Amino acid sequence: MDARYSLFGIHFGWDSLIGLLLPGIGDAATALPSLYVMYEAHRLGARKRVLARMGLNVGLDTVLGSVPLAGDIFDLAFKANRRNVALLSRELARAERKKEENPWPNAIPD
Repeated sequence: MDARYSLFGIHFGWDSLIGLLLPGIGDAATALPSLYVMYEAHRLGARKRVLARMGLNVGLDTVLGSVPLAGDIFDLAFKANRRNVALLSRELARAERKKEENPWPNAIPD
């Protein structure tokens, strides 16, 4: 959604294109896939603080991105979906490390 295409070294995606073509409406429409990423993060067990940060990213992208012209420039720079996927990746890696560090499941032999 955020960096599928590149022109003159500037990466952009459907989020920027739809927001540019349909100010306001396009930004609201592109929030739906972003909310789906948040739903998946919740389903995978992301902590509340990570979900809140992801929600803040989506909210900023939707609200500030809906401002004509300035919002389109913001969309090119902010890339909320890439930020949220990075947050989720770090959260899943943290959960995996924590799971590996816990000695209790293996402490009692079968």
